[in-house]
Amino acid sequence: MSLPRTAAALAAVTSAATFFAGAIAQNTADFASMSHEELVEMRQAAMKEDGGILRGAGNLSGADAGVAADTLIRNFTNFPAMFPEGSIVGDSRALPVIWENWDEFTGIFATAQQAATRMKVAAEAGDTAAYGAALQTIGGTCGQCHQNFRSR
Repeated sequence: MSLPRTAAALAAVTSAATFFAGAIAQNTADFASMSHEELVEMRQAAMKEDGGILRGAGNLSGADAGVAADTLIRNFTNFPAMFPEGSIVGDSRALPVIWENWDEFTGIFATAQQAATRMKVAAEAGDTAAYGAALQTIGGTCGQCHQNFRSR
């Protein structure tokens, strides 16, 4: 890809990320009114959903890949709000270090959300290399978060 095309593609991804994050954030549940137990259930369900998507995402293409990316974008956008301080209850595997390193923690979700947006753009463009690279980035962020912020 030429430098001008690369710059244009990067601008499109950045613009799409801003658009999708805004659109998705407007449709999020009111996490502040949920109990800690409900938040734990919700974030575990969302992480399970993401795991299922990521396990099968390499076999997706076209509209199916775009729908998968939309779900990942939504979940990565919502995750920080699902972790209010003190929400380690029940069978939560979250560690208190989350709130000691909040910027690092939320930065992981921001990186994953941006990668999921690149995944969507790549899926729509039929760019399998960019799609695969986005999936690798997402997988890396999941591993980073689980290693640093989740009990084993």
